[in-house]
Amino acid sequence: MWFPLSVRLSLSALLCVALLTACTSAPAGPGAPSAGSPSPTPSPTAEASPPVSADGLDLSAPRVSIRAPRNGSLRIRGAYPWSPSRCVDAERPSLDGDYPGTLAIRTDDDGTLTAKVTITFRQYLEGVAEVPPSWPTTALEAQVIAARSYLLARTGWSGQQGESLDTPICGTADCQVYGGIPHPRPPGMARWYRAVRETRGQVLLYGGRPADTVYFSTSNGRTYGNDEVFGSSPLPYLRPVTERDDGASPLSRWRVELPVDDLTTVLRAAGAWPEGAAIAEATVVGSTVRVVGGGRTRTVDASTLRDAVNTWAPCLMPRRYPSDGLPVTIPSGWFGISASPRGLVVSGRGWGHGVGMVQWGAYGKARRGWSASQILAFYYGDITPKRFPEPGTMQVVVATGLRSMTVKPSGVGAVVGGQRLGGGALRIEGGAEVTVSSARG
Repeated sequence: MWFPLSVRLSLSALLCVALLTACTSAPAGPGAPSAGSPSPTPSPTAEASPPVSADGLDLSAPRVSIRAPRNGSLRIRGAYPWSPSRCVDAERPSLDGDYPGTLAIRTDDDGTLTAKVTITFRQYLEGVAEVPPSWPTTALEAQVIAARSYLLARTGWSGQQGESLDTPICGTADCQVYGGIPHPRPPGMARWYRAVRETRGQVLLYGGRPADTVYFSTSNGRTYGNDEVFGSSPLPYLRPVTERDDGASPLSRWRVELPVDDLTTVLRAAGAWPEGAAIAEATVVGSTVRVVGGGRTRTVDASTLRDAVNTWAPCLMPRRYPSDGLPVTIPSGWFGISASPRGLVVSGRGWGHGVGMVQWGAYGKARRGWSASQILAFYYGDITPKRFPEPGTMQVVVATGLRSMTVKPSGVGAVVGGQRLGGGALRIEGGAEVTVSSARG
């Protein structure tokens, strides 16, 4: 689903190669279709067979594959195991998405389910939920090209046009946010789909290979080199630039008030303040905060304070934090702290890791008439898009650790266990094996 950048937690796109490797699936079991291959076209015999319910199939196996109806999709709703939480009004995480392609479900060693979809590369880019589709066309095109280049770089793609990309990628902000088919579809989605279509095959290359085109939401007035933030070897196309065009972002400047009572709560939960005493006063000493109360004194550095506040404020005081539409309580590490009569005030700028293209900066440059190539060249060392082979199909891990899930095809014609199903929903349970039955109610 597409969300406004002011409230969505997916724009920073913190990019971790290890998570791509961690998403690699187990080999398909005997007789199971490979999720890394394009789904075969249904045979005339299968299409002519009457639909059956899952109750008529023997589908207890370590792995199950469900293919969406032709030109249709699978609505997937998943539940995670319950775990105790100290949080007030804790919500159990859930999965709710609409996906095209073929869904492969397997059980892991702990009995939970992993869900992976095999889709076309175009379908993947159409479902990359990184910026609102209402943005200017050239900003959308710049985002598509950056997303395409990043995926091909991080997966090590070196195939020919139309071949399968066998390295799975996760569908969260740890890779790129893949949201499937938006439900309900927001206004303007056709504009995003058109940007995907119009930039087909366009990739940023460095040394003949796709460039690692990381990006983030909003700056503090500049970007940073990849070596400064990630500790990796400096890349010529990820050098610092001055940003003057992201002022329209609601996260360009932000301010958070932290009363001493709330400081007591979050620092105590984080183990930085003792039980049985309340903080009476907070003062700022250089880059640290000195808190005093009940005859006790503690000094907390700025990063520890931010971690404690971001972890515990929305958990223990969800009706107050995050405040003012912020995605997290303290959105970035670019902030200053000052004392107030009631406690502390944290004022800062931006959101994200700080490397590569600034998404709200691309928005501002598009509003000023810049082309997609000009936007990308500004952020990525004067590199402009070139033609490069695209995969035909790819794999996205949309969820891990699920206890159960329901899958509802968009119509008649989904195929599971080699048989065509009706339009009813399927109930899928984890355990030693994957079990599938018709969902009731």
